[in-house]
Amino acid sequence: MKLDVLGLLGACSYALDCVEAELVHVTYKHAKRVAYMSVCMAEQMGIQGESLQDLTAGALLHDNALTQYIQEELHNDIASSIGSAIPLELGIHCAAGEKNMKDIPSHTDIKNVILYHHENADGSGPFGKKWTEVPVFARIIHLCDLLDQVCCSDSFDSGTWQNVEAFLQEITGSIADEECIEAFRHAFSEQHFLSLGEKDVETRLWNRVPRTKQDLSFEQIKVLAKFFARIVDYKSPFTSTHSIGVAADAEKLSRFMGFDEETMQKMYLAGALHDIGKVAIGNKILEKPGRLTDDEFAVMKHHAAYTYSILSEIDDFEEIRDWAAFHHERLDGTGYPFGKTAAELNTQERIMACVDIYQALTESRPYKQGMPHEKAYGILNDMVEKGWLDGEIASQVDACFDQKMTDIIHEEKQLGE
Repeated sequence: MKLDVLGLLGACSYALDCVEAELVHVTYKHAKRVAYMSVCMAEQMGIQGESLQDLTAGALLHDNALTQYIQEELHNDIASSIGSAIPLELGIHCAAGEKNMKDIPSHTDIKNVILYHHENADGSGPFGKKWTEVPVFARIIHLCDLLDQVCCSDSFDSGTWQNVEAFLQEITGSIADEECIEAFRHAFSEQHFLSLGEKDVETRLWNRVPRTKQDLSFEQIKVLAKFFARIVDYKSPFTSTHSIGVAADAEKLSRFMGFDEETMQKMYLAGALHDIGKVAIGNKILEKPGRLTDDEFAVMKHHAAYTYSILSEIDDFEEIRDWAAFHHERLDGTGYPFGKTAAELNTQERIMACVDIYQALTESRPYKQGMPHEKAYGILNDMVEKGWLDGEIASQVDACFDQKMTDIIHEEKQLGE
């Protein structure tokens, strides 16, 4: 399947920015500003072509392990204060991010770019590497990441540029190497830098870096899908395997119903991405084990619209976007976010609605045990009778997953023995 991989990564970077804004207090479009600054600097250093695309990917995803770090470390009492900035153990965050990126499709060697993107020129970073030991992409991203955090604002003014000048003088030779500082100064005048506070930074990024589609195998698509699903699911331990579970179930049901290979691949990807909008919802709501208030539920319902908006950034992705974003629509028009009716919902969108509910009912979470197949199918059938779900597809879920649950129970018994 041909995919706009950079567009996908750009959409993913927005999701990461939402998490960072909530947990470590960066500002909106942080990743895209870092990517744009990185590309401008790299061009001054003679980097071009496919190398620029790989640098852009690294810059967009330099903090890809943040939700993973929060899940694995924050919930182990590294920080207990929700609402305050979280102190990051940079080495853990970098190592996890490097591991996540190793199978992401690239044109050039990007080894150690994420691993060393917090190393300081004088060797005082988390791994003690001096600038001569660090890939140039990592050095560029490090400087741009720091500069955006120094600005820490969605709109820049002359005072912002003064802060940048002072910061550059302070870090030259210690935090950032002179080669990168010089490239930045050649790339950015005061006027050019202050324009980063304008709303069109992503348009200017994509004008500099062409987004050529890549032909990916299903295994590569699965790697990408799992990468995105981890970012969503790691945000909250309450739904820690939901997205990839929906992806696997969507593929399995599509195969069972006789769809072609490309449709199954697209359904897997749509399943992995269906809840990406949840990154814009606060954990207070996501992790509330009890019933949500009307106001809280109104906020939660926005996640499907956020999914639609995030995935709209990707070229020629409308079909998969809709399959992913319409998973809470109902045939009688009472669903959300768009109130679609039966006439407006195709087979794949109806499948995703059934699979999302079925997976949520049968998976175990910290506050509940997963339901057995028969009970979950009974709830689906009730929803069919209310006019919410497609009865034929619900019957296919029953036929397909009854055996799945039998296999799981059999495996658990064998492990117990």
